[in-house]
Amino acid sequence: MKRTIIDASQLELNDRVVAIKRVSKTVKGGRTMRFSALVVVGDGNGHVGAGLGKAGEVPEAIRKGREAATKNLVEIPMDENNSVPHDFIGKFGSATVLLKKAPEGTGIIAGGPARNVLELAGIKNIRTKSLGSNNKTNVVLATLEGLCQMKTPEEVARLRGKSVEEIVG
Repeated sequence: MKRTIIDASQLELNDRVVAIKRVSKTVKGGRTMRFSALVVVGDGNGHVGAGLGKAGEVPEAIRKGREAATKNLVEIPMDENNSVPHDFIGKFGSATVLLKKAPEGTGIIAGGPARNVLELAGIKNIRTKSLGSNNKTNVVLATLEGLCQMKTPEEVARLRGKSVEEIVG
């Protein structure tokens, strides 16, 4: 996976909390309750990231999740009609997300966790299908994995040593 470090200080980032879970740890004195927050951040212009934060209070878990997501920002390619360059399947754990290119006017056809990632990435037209696990964390990370693996026609042409016209047809 090609992950480029992006300086988040120059980007206007929006964040969205995908899931908040109460998690417990059993210790000698009983159970200790904490909160885990899955947060997705993006600028709506091809940069998106996800992070997991864990703390004793919900706001602190969200803050930590936002910081982790900002550190994990990736840049994703988009075509001229704000869709993905090609169809792809993203996998993470047992979650699989099918990402399909869509024409202008389609909108975002996606389930909850995948939709959050795609909206914050700035993709306007895409069809997706979540296959396998419905675990929100794994679905978000599978969607990100699929988006990271995307290649523009220019990148494919350069890798193969051909012109863009030969690749596109």
